[in-house]
Amino acid sequence: MKNAYVYPAIFNYADDGISISFPDLPGCLSEAQTTEEALKNAEEVLGLWMYNLEEDNEKIPKPTKLEDVCCQKNEKVLLIKTWMPLVRMEVEEQSVKKTLTIPQWLNKIAEENNVNFSKILQAALKEYLNVSEPTK
Repeated sequence: MKNAYVYPAIFNYADDGISISFPDLPGCLSEAQTTEEALKNAEEVLGLWMYNLEEDNEKIPKPTKLEDVCCQKNEKVLLIKTWMPLVRMEVEEQSVKKTLTIPQWLNKIAEENNVNFSKILQAALKEYLNVSEPTK
C-alpha cells in the first residue's frame, strides 16, 4: 500500500455543475457546483476508491500521464492527489450503527444513571477483545 496516489481527473463544466471522472478508474465519479468543491470532492472520491481497491486486494492501475489525457473544450484535466494514511484513518474510525437488545429493567437503571450506551459498549468490546487501536 502506498501513502499517496496521484491520478488525472477530468472536470467537465456544464450549465448544471461540474462532473468529475478519472480516466484510469472507470466508475470513480463525483460532481460539484464550484471548482473548489470539485477539487475537494475529487480528492475524497479518489481516496475512497483507492481504499476499496486496497481492501479488496485489487490491482492498482497505473495513472495515465497528464499530457496523454484528451479532453473537450468544456473540460479541464487536473492531477488529484489523495493522502491514504488520512483516508484509512477516517474510514476505520467511522462510526457504525448497531442495534442491540438488553432487558428492560437494565435499560431503565442505565437511563436513570445517564449511561452513554455507545461509550460503554465500545469500552467493553475493547476490553473483551483486548484491543485499543484499529487492527488490520
